[in-house]
Amino acid sequence: MTTEDGRAPGATLLVLRKISQILGSFTVEQSEMSLQQITRATGLPASTCQRLVQNLVREGFLDRVGDRYRIGIGLVQWAAPGTFGLDLVQLTRPTLQKLRDETGETACLYVRDGAFRTVIALAESRHPVIRLFVVGMVMPLHAGSAGKVFLAWDPTARHDAVQQGLRRFTPHTVVDIDVLTAQLAEIRQAGFAASFEERDSGAASVSAPVFGLNGELVAAIGIGAPTQRLGPDDVERLAPTVVDAAAEASTRLGHRPGSRVDTLGS
Repeated sequence: MTTEDGRAPGATLLVLRKISQILGSFTVEQSEMSLQQITRATGLPASTCQRLVQNLVREGFLDRVGDRYRIGIGLVQWAAPGTFGLDLVQLTRPTLQKLRDETGETACLYVRDGAFRTVIALAESRHPVIRLFVVGMVMPLHAGSAGKVFLAWDPTARHDAVQQGLRRFTPHTVVDIDVLTAQLAEIRQAGFAASFEERDSGAASVSAPVFGLNGELVAAIGIGAPTQRLGPDDVERLAPTVVDAAAEASTRLGHRPGSRVDTLGS
């Protein structure tokens, strides 16, 4: 018995396993790799690795920039429809679009996975100059407003981030645990987080928590923009809109005021 391409089923599974090894060798911490690094990380023969990497580039699963490779935008777009089956995405999509329309900036919805956050839905700004986000984009928790929302309202998120290590991305990234703890207390009191150039130079964001039926933190919603349109002086104007959007998203998920679980205590 053979497959349509003439391969035995076992051979096809072996190829898929090798492709999985290659794609799995990329991480948030090492998002770009040379062919030599991929070969070393996978343990595959150099000729096999080179052939498969070339095929992955051809199919859009990997992108090549100079002599380095990264997960391709084609793969991200291919995987994106899978998020649309999530109730969270479906229920909050109108809120994201409304937030985009009211602020003029790209609105994103994030969920947490360990020490990282992932964009699972967005409504892109119509400005010609934007801060780029894509569905499936993975970012650390300690650098950026959405990540700090998770840290402020979820003690397990803070534990995971500290265990992962507070890496510095820009001169504005907070890597001192005492400074970060003080910031998180202020964020909880304010009800939202704002950040400026913590992960990328020239980028800013404002985010707020989204709660579920039982008052648990389930997501973060926020806007991201270039600092030329979103600076510290704009937070007072934009933050209430982001907080309102988070409250609306929470309501869509069944949350009722007063049911929030105070996970961090007093």
